[in-house]
Amino acid sequence: MEIGQFQTLMETLYGEADRARGLPSTVAWLCEEVGELAQAVRKGTAEEQLHELGDVLAWLSSLANQLGLSLEEAASRYVTAPPT
Repeated sequence: MEIGQFQTLMETLYGEADRARGLPSTVAWLCEEVGELAQAVRKGTAEEQLHELGDVLAWLSSLANQLGLSLEEAASRYVTAPPT
């Protein structure tokens, strides 16, 4: 699945609820999921790590949707002018 397709899927599945929750809560959930990913990387299985990567991606997509921004566009700078 392409990243833009995933972002659209997250909007379809959760967009209304995510917007009702608001940006501060979305950022808090994203941070919580990043923490869970860090724990899975340190002590978890590959299956747990994959699960947490998906959760982080989902919450990042929610945040981008609420901001009206494209994850594809955000990622494109790594293709055209990667930071050094």
